[in-house]
Amino acid sequence: MSRSVGIWMAMAAVAVGCSHAAPVQDDEVKHITEFRLSREDVVEVSVWKEPDLSRTLPVRPDGKITLPLVGDLDAAGKTPAELESAVQQKLSGLVRDPRVTVLVRDINGSRVYVTGMVAHPGAFALRSSMDVLQALAMAGGLAEFADRGEIAILHADGTRHVVDYDDLVNGKVRRKLSSGDTVVVP
Repeated sequence: MSRSVGIWMAMAAVAVGCSHAAPVQDDEVKHITEFRLSREDVVEVSVWKEPDLSRTLPVRPDGKITLPLVGDLDAAGKTPAELESAVQQKLSGLVRDPRVTVLVRDINGSRVYVTGMVAHPGAFALRSSMDVLQALAMAGGLAEFADRGEIAILHADGTRHVVDYDDLVNGKVRRKLSSGDTVVVP
């Protein structure tokens, strides 16, 4: 048997061995839903051939945006397509064949919070899918005397879960975070 075939077989054996890691529980992985605007996000509302009606503006703390001729519109909780439709509907009686595009310029409203015995507690932008281990990494990792076995995840919907750090690292448990969730390390 040639040396390269032997190396290839060894690598295949390692790959097969790795496939026996502890499975991630399906009910513990949240699926990503369609992006919805949040307070403090920045959107660009563009009305085709109407530069005076186009604006780049933040979603206010009350969840609204204000556009010329349209006034206040609810934006928080809507998808960009839903906001496009709402602006288009408001402009339909004022502008001939309004074509509206909403671009998300900055995502500021979706945040997760990490507090307790971590190097850098604080609020962190939730730019895409993030799990507890990634949030802890953004916070600089666990402090020296952190309780590794009692990490609490307080979800924005009011539910609470406790996880063990070693289970997170070993892949036995995966907890996805959503906007507003807080990770507490005692």
